[in-house]
Amino acid sequence: MLKVMHLTANSTTPNSQWEDLIKLPAPNTVQWDNIKTQLDLVLLALETLTGIGSEAMLSAAVNLNLESRVPDRVALWRLRQSNPLRKGQGGRKKLDVEEARSLVLIVCYLAKQHQELIRRAVGLLEQMAENNREPHQAALLGDYIDAFCNIYQERMEEDEQISTDLLTRLALKLLVDLLFYSAPGGHRRLWLALIDRSAKF
Repeated sequence: MLKVMHLTANSTTPNSQWEDLIKLPAPNTVQWDNIKTQLDLVLLALETLTGIGSEAMLSAAVNLNLESRVPDRVALWRLRQSNPLRKGQGGRKKLDVEEARSLVLIVCYLAKQHQELIRRAVGLLEQMAENNREPHQAALLGDYIDAFCNIYQERMEEDEQISTDLLTRLALKLLVDLLFYSAPGGHRRLWLALIDRSAKF
């Protein structure tokens, strides 16, 4: 059963967060494709829940002093297009460690900004589970699930194994993950989760 976490904003500075990530283990070359996929999916969950777009992500990059690594919409698109599941080849590039760290900090910064909405959504998910009701019966969750599934199918390569039920479960898992990433130390949680999960593939 999910329990809603009462979290407070992280007071650490962007520079100290970057230093935190440098001290953590770096992924090996085998893990990169899975890490690129996971990062893009976390961003997808965040944007479909909150309605944010590339402008908010670029603004976060400026506030985190990361504009040299994520300078504009094209650069951001190319970073996200490095996800091997994405349709099209035009923007695909190798994602390096610094770019991955930058995306981790951007995700957590934006998750903190929208923590109240994330917490409300996870709270609804808990309530629906306690009442044995389907998550999509709650308007906020239904809208999020629909948007996530639609955008996933629009952007990712077709996979006959991906059913609406699987996409719904992925969307809800990412929603719960976002609550943890919005917490103090969320950047460390996300980085370690990326490495841990990619090692299991």
